[in-house]
Amino acid sequence: MKVCYIAKITGVVQGVYFRASTQNMAIDLALSGYAHNQEDGSVEVMACGDEANVLQMLAWLEQGPDEAEVENVTADPTHIRDINHFSIG
Repeated sequence: MKVCYIAKITGVVQGVYFRASTQNMAIDLALSGYAHNQEDGSVEVMACGDEANVLQMLAWLEQGPDEAEVENVTADPTHIRDINHFSIG
């Protein structure tokens, strides 16, 4: 079943290749969506795809790349988006 989640990741998550690493993970998991820096220093990630793969992404976000220091991840389901790529911004 296809699902979409939007997650907010806080901590040291900007300037540590968090978005690029998230994009690489999303490509590996065949997910669509995005990873965007937010003005408050957090990163917002939308991940859409097979439920098991999205859940794997959400679990990965709890740690992120080696350089990151993730403090908190909140994730909520959202309506399914008809997009076929994963972008960073």
